[in-house]
Amino acid sequence: MSKAHLVDLSVLDAGQRFDLAQVLVAAFAADYPEAWPTVESALEELDILEHEGAAALVAFDSVGLPVGFIGALPMYDGNVWEVHPLAVRPDSQRQGVGARLMAALESRAAQSGVSTLYVASDDEAGTTSLGGVDVYPDPLAHLMALENRRGHPFTFYRKQGFVLVGVIPDANGFGKPDILMAKRVARRA
Repeated sequence: MSKAHLVDLSVLDAGQRFDLAQVLVAAFAADYPEAWPTVESALEELDILEHEGAAALVAFDSVGLPVGFIGALPMYDGNVWEVHPLAVRPDSQRQGVGARLMAALESRAAQSGVSTLYVASDDEAGTTSLGGVDVYPDPLAHLMALENRRGHPFTFYRKQGFVLVGVIPDANGFGKPDILMAKRVARRA
């Protein structure tokens, strides 16, 4: 699957966009069902990512069906892009699609003069050692001892070269933090 064909979101027709919205819903359904609970909410997310300055890439399998998607929103006057979202169809996960999408996004970001990519990876389902606990008064101590308890994506991001840069305790409710990770993509001058 790592040979997936990548295209820009802007070239998709209405049927392909609908299929991609289904991928977004399915990718988050197990652990984050409130992220995009309906195809309509996923289509709204795709619309947001088509605004000027955002980047969005879609991976298609050999029969022309979308299997993955990555988006990025410009932040900090465009010097930083927030990876949002990265979604791979459940039956295509762990086959290199996400890594291929990330590499393509990193390349596009670097060519666009972006210095850093970052991701805020929620733990709303208690899949890390930060989920379901009060990390105050010392969130960074908890972050330093971060463990993956049940398939949280921070492990994937680490494999892609991202590093832990912070945590926002209770970002999504008590015991539901955002884990912040970043990666430099521009060459140092």
